[in-house]
Amino acid sequence: MDSAFVDRAWDKWVKGNLGSSGSPLKAAVLINYDPTGPSRLLSTIAEQEGIDLYPVELKQFIDFMRRGNLPTETFVLGSNQYIITSVHENWFAARCLNTTQPAGEGAIVMQTAVYVLVALYDGSIGSASRAMAAADHFASQLGRKNL
Repeated sequence: MDSAFVDRAWDKWVKGNLGSSGSPLKAAVLINYDPTGPSRLLSTIAEQEGIDLYPVELKQFIDFMRRGNLPTETFVLGSNQYIITSVHENWFAARCLNTTQPAGEGAIVMQTAVYVLVALYDGSIGSASRAMAAADHFASQLGRKNL
């Protein structure tokens, strides 16, 4: 795994997609994840920006991913609970159930060969489309390196 490449690509991607007014994302997390690996192989947070996840929260999310019951379960990230709204080949979209934002909040979760990217956004349909484009851009960078 080329961690130097991932660090550089993450930093560049974060600068263009998080933190400033008008950015498509409010937070993002990159998780080392191998669904075919042994259960004793722990997933870790490779990168995160705009959110502070802790190991217990990460374990609950990874357990949710491993169970594979995406359309029938909810998951928790930070203080928010999400429900899946659409499932695709290597990604899914979710909406926050306990948001305080008038337009709502959502998450795009994309799986690559060795990572899971979680991109969080505020807003509705238009915001979801922009978040999806931003997440897809980073995932495709990882895909080019087979990550």
